[in-house]
Amino acid sequence: MSLRYLSPRLAGCCALFVFATSAAAQAPAAKPLPPPVSTHDIVQPMLPTQLQDFGAYVDSARKTFDVPGIAVAIVKDGKVVMEQGFGLREIGKPEPVDAHTLFAIASNTKAFTAASLQQLAEQGKLKMDDRVVDHLPWFRMSDPYVTHEMRIRDLLAHRSGLSLGAGDLLYWPPTSYTTKEVVERLRNVPIKNSFRSNYAYDNILFAVATLVIEQASGQSYADYVHEHIFQPVGMDESLIDKTYLKPGMDVAIGHAKASFKDLEPVPPMAWLNDPGAGGIYASVHDLAKWMNVQLAGGVLPTKGADGKPARLFSADSQRQMWSMLTPITIGKPPIPELAPLTPHFYGYGESWFLSDYRGQRLVWHTGGWPGMVSRVTLVPELHLGVVVLTNQESGAAFNAVTYRVLDAYLNPDQKTDWVTVYDKAVKQSEAKADDSLTKHEAARDKNSKPSLPLAQYAGTYRDPWYGDVVISNENGKLRLRFSKTAQLIGTMTPWQHDTFTVRWDDRALNADAFVDFTLDMDGHIREMRMQPMSPLTDFSFDFQDLRLVPVAAAKPDTSED
Repeated sequence: MSLRYLSPRLAGCCALFVFATSAAAQAPAAKPLPPPVSTHDIVQPMLPTQLQDFGAYVDSARKTFDVPGIAVAIVKDGKVVMEQGFGLREIGKPEPVDAHTLFAIASNTKAFTAASLQQLAEQGKLKMDDRVVDHLPWFRMSDPYVTHEMRIRDLLAHRSGLSLGAGDLLYWPPTSYTTKEVVERLRNVPIKNSFRSNYAYDNILFAVATLVIEQASGQSYADYVHEHIFQPVGMDESLIDKTYLKPGMDVAIGHAKASFKDLEPVPPMAWLNDPGAGGIYASVHDLAKWMNVQLAGGVLPTKGADGKPARLFSADSQRQMWSMLTPITIGKPPIPELAPLTPHFYGYGESWFLSDYRGQRLVWHTGGWPGMVSRVTLVPELHLGVVVLTNQESGAAFNAVTYRVLDAYLNPDQKTDWVTVYDKAVKQSEAKADDSLTKHEAARDKNSKPSLPLAQYAGTYRDPWYGDVVISNENGKLRLRFSKTAQLIGTMTPWQHDTFTVRWDDRALNADAFVDFTLDMDGHIREMRMQPMSPLTDFSFDFQDLRLVPVAAAKPDTSED
């Protein structure tokens, strides 16, 4: 997600492999290329020597990380070096992945949202430093100062003071809230850090950005992006979300390891109430065009009415999108072999991560979705871009493939087997997760019993920002349901004292949680709290931010009034 950071759905599989910095840095913009060549006139250059065995390398990554299908596109100097699929769209079925196979690109959508806002700014319909309340007067954060000072640019920079993934449960897994209802509920989402003080990845402010685009343009987000980005760029295969998919389309099916073990298909998901954060489906064929326009400084492969090259956005808009707004602290690599990837600077601009590798600036983003993760990476000064789309939740796979391509151009004399390196890092991460669960088990008092009869834990519990969570007593078993999230239904089992575990019926969620009850002095339930059981659980399951109290003691839910 990824993924999450990265992006919603990547916390468990990718956070180990990207590192951050506390120092801000801004590299000068690369000299724009001439307009990208039309895809009908592509002459495919020879692959670098280091990529002559690229197909075998990608298949090695697929096998090692259990990924059914991967699609890759590489662009260089305005031309497509390669665009190719590897493996299968879905396990157990013969249809192959090719360059036109659609994948959910998840948080790689955010760059399209930033470009949309910059276009509207160029049209004079907004300014990037306008207050959000100037466009959405009803907008509220939980802090009045942050509400007043939140600018449109801040929506894209992960520096609001919200915690990592705050509010994600309002729309992921899919909920029945509308985009406006999601944003209205921001007034109750807790702010845990100082405004603009540090980086914490969020998705919910991109729901705000979605509404700003719609208010300023007079179009739906889907219609705006299709008309003002997809069509000019020539992204004829791309769609805004799953609802636009039709039977027979060339579409990858996502896969996840149920209970972190067994690979199984994941049903396609529509993200209707926060499309600006991660709704787009695209192929590497289309994303190659997108990368070439980015590397050309916004110049399109077509000409305008004046005979001059047409533009998607101005060079100044691109400089803004690629300028660092939020520094990120650089962490220590989890294993020594990953040390060469540690950047000298790392931060976030307007919907793009900014860092360096082997002396070159990188502009990049990841995406995480149920069953799919991806990465888009640009090397502006070399006019180089690579996109890797996968249909399994393995950030290790897309990173191993990405860095093999980058090395072919940046470090051709050395051929690192990043598959082996990332495999070691993944196994270490999984071992630490197993150790965490083992420690919980060792600390458990297996002879303890709940303070109350099971039936007395049943009831409706309300959180100020999410809403209601319902526990029912069904044939002597407690069943927990999130009222607005169809997939979050599971069975509760006593763990120790007044702590239970909940195991979700949908095992591909990989988000089983502890549920803890606090009783008052008279033995009545005062509060229910939750937290994920495994450190591999995606951060978008922000259970820990819920403050659930019995409805009889809760304030009325007025967030939608």
